[in-house]
Amino acid sequence: MKNKNFVSLFKWIAVAEGISYLMLFAVSMPLKYIWGIGQPNKVIGIAHGLLFVVYLMMLPELRNVLRLNGKAMFWLIIASFLPFGTFVGNKRVIEPAEQRIN
Repeated sequence: MKNKNFVSLFKWIAVAEGISYLMLFAVSMPLKYIWGIGQPNKVIGIAHGLLFVVYLMMLPELRNVLRLNGKAMFWLIIASFLPFGTFVGNKRVIEPAEQRIN
């Protein structure tokens, strides 16, 4: 049960990280550079940075829990740098690995 909770938490963090990434570039950057409103950029930027670090710090334990190989880990790391990447990583890497171990 502990492992299932960890995977669920990781998936939640991955989605939150992906949303914060999209909000950073689709909402707060235009507000800052087009309309000169910088405060949302600071708040969303800090939230995104924190979620990004947590996502990366959770990856080693996720590898142990889901028994992921190096290729899967590579794609999950790359996913964290791409818009929509964490959503795709959840669907193409994490969910199949969950089914495999259950």
